[in-house]
Amino acid sequence: MLTLTRYLVFGSDATTVCGVEAFTRNLAARLGPRAVSDVLDGNLGRLSRNLAQADAVIFNFPIVAWKRRLVEPFAAAVMAKLKRSEVIVVLHEWASLDWKRRLILWPVILLADAILFSAPEVRREWLESRYPVGRKRTAIIPIPPNLLPSGKEEAGPAALAIRKLRAGGRTILGQFGSIYPKKNCAELLAIARALVDDGQDVAVAFVGSFIKGMDNVEEDFRNRVEALGLADRVMVTGYLATDEEVFAACREVDIFCYRFSEGLTARRGSVLAAALGGRIVVTNAPADPSGLEHHGLFQALIRNGNIVLCQYDADVETMAKAVRDVMRRLLQPLDMDAEIASLWDAIIGEIDNVQGTDRLEGKTAEMVR
Repeated sequence: MLTLTRYLVFGSDATTVCGVEAFTRNLAARLGPRAVSDVLDGNLGRLSRNLAQADAVIFNFPIVAWKRRLVEPFAAAVMAKLKRSEVIVVLHEWASLDWKRRLILWPVILLADAILFSAPEVRREWLESRYPVGRKRTAIIPIPPNLLPSGKEEAGPAALAIRKLRAGGRTILGQFGSIYPKKNCAELLAIARALVDDGQDVAVAFVGSFIKGMDNVEEDFRNRVEALGLADRVMVTGYLATDEEVFAACREVDIFCYRFSEGLTARRGSVLAAALGGRIVVTNAPADPSGLEHHGLFQALIRNGNIVLCQYDADVETMAKAVRDVMRRLLQPLDMDAEIASLWDAIIGEIDNVQGTDRLEGKTAEMVR
């Protein structure tokens, strides 16, 4: 008879939570009594006591709050191995990380018994980097949305500003998330210009803020808006601190639209949040047709019409036509709670599956070197 694995989930005490930290905390909550959370703060006595009760420990990389904690994750992994606990690493990013961060994470990955990847492309990046890590059990897990609507959001300043932009009956196009070059936010401006030239009265609301630490991002964006003659049709809400503010603002947007250089990937939480807010999202398909196969929520949203896919290399005119085609489309209801619960069942199932066969008989995971 199989016994349920007891997990120790490592996180941080950060008050400003990154996406990976949010996943970590949600994972511990979904595991319920099977999991204990611990903060890597150098308290080795507490860590030792928690490890004594754990069959396996889980690290999620990269957590922003661990940037200055170079030793604690490795020390925790060593202690786990000494106490015969399995070490599981969930790798949310790899090639996009600075090489120095990859080098710091490598010793913990070296000690890991299993590695779970947030998407097929992350697994491919890790394999192609050829870091010597030995033989590992691996799997790919879906990453659920970090933000969930309550359905009871009240319009705040950002939502009211978007509502004002609608004056005269304009259709509001939008994007949710930070504004930075790799997100191709300027592509939405070009799509809006194409729609205006086609006689459509549209405006654009960016629900989010410009990413910090990157030179000229906001200046380049503003210059692009002016060059396209959209100055009176574009607004940026700025940073919104709560989920309620985010979804209240998103509900004022009619259609979300993204044109990604790499196509849609399973790690685009902004697309999930926009779709969960009850709006249609028009975007371009994944470069790899199998890129979303592991993610049941993305598949359900696509089947239901919440996410409309254009071809991977769709140009601006094709994207504009797709937006035009869905302007008055009504969505069929979808039980989001059930879909998200199913997604978490899949995640926990994969985590259980990568346990050593000496502990959980009959469960297998792919082995890679």
